[in-house]
Amino acid sequence: MVMSNIFERLRAGESVSFFDPDYHLINEACESTRRVMSRVNREHDTTAIRALLSTVFKHPIPSTSTILPPFHLNYGGNTEVGEHVFINYDCSILDLCGEVVIESGVMIAPRVSLATEGHPVAPQHRQELVGKPIIIRKNVWIGLGAIILPGVTIGENSVVAAGAVVSKDVAPNTVVGGVPARTLANL
Repeated sequence: MVMSNIFERLRAGESVSFFDPDYHLINEACESTRRVMSRVNREHDTTAIRALLSTVFKHPIPSTSTILPPFHLNYGGNTEVGEHVFINYDCSILDLCGEVVIESGVMIAPRVSLATEGHPVAPQHRQELVGKPIIIRKNVWIGLGAIILPGVTIGENSVVAAGAVVSKDVAPNTVVGGVPARTLANL
């Protein structure tokens, strides 16, 4: 039987303990990303920012997409950004435990957080990582300070209102808002 590496185990939804013998690989990968992010967050040129982020993201960032610093990223190897994406100031992506797919035409306002990872609720398992992917479909607009939690898919053309906490999938052509987010309107 072939054992998968710790990153594959996380992407598969397996809970991984902080005391796993391979956990040092996570620390090393995240440290490498932090070095790149330090440079990203001192940079002003969008082409240079795109090039730096392309060294850690799953695929190169298209020239039609823009990410404004400060920008926070813990891993990067599970994030994919489509064409004509705009990510405003002070956004965070935690993609260590699952894929983050941001499809074409997505607009993300300042201070939005996308988190694929969390910890089990049971006290004896809290020092473990567990997560699920996040998918943001085409032409979505995510408002100021929204939080998208693990396992969520935001349907095409939808809007997430400012300050919303999205813990469940959002249907296409829908406006959601609140804590937790609920449907406010259909488009």
